Amino acid sequence: MADSSGRVLGIGGLFFRARDPDALTAWYRDKLGVGAGCASGEEDPSEWYWQAQGGETVFAPFRHDTDYFAADKEFMINLRVAGLDALVARLEMQGIAAERRAEWDDPSTGRFARIHDPEGNAIELWEPAT
Repeated sequence: MADSSGRVLGIGGLFFRARDPDALTAWYRDKLGVGAGCASGEEDPSEWYWQAQGGETVFAPFRHDTDYFAADKEFMINLRVAGLDALVARLEMQGIAAERRAEWDDPSTGRFARIHDPEGNAIELWEPAT
């Protein structure tokens, strides 16, 4: 039976422009395990979508003049992760620079690192506080 409550259940997708969509799709899949054909847990992957693990999602417009991410970008992707240190170490071994700042981390919120995809889009890696 269909849910007729008329409510939003979560984000159904993130769509953005890319100069080379196929290459960027492969980069996200291979480096971060994100995108069609990926699964974040024990579930079987689907060729059409990423089976993400449920949890906290922040949805927050920023002021147009924010300096939290690059002024020439309209968005920043934030990915919730487990094992931030291990993920950053693996990415750095693959030549992907990660920025860490003590002021980004907060015991009540969690820890953060920032990387960029091959097209310069900022990706914030967030390990929520436990």
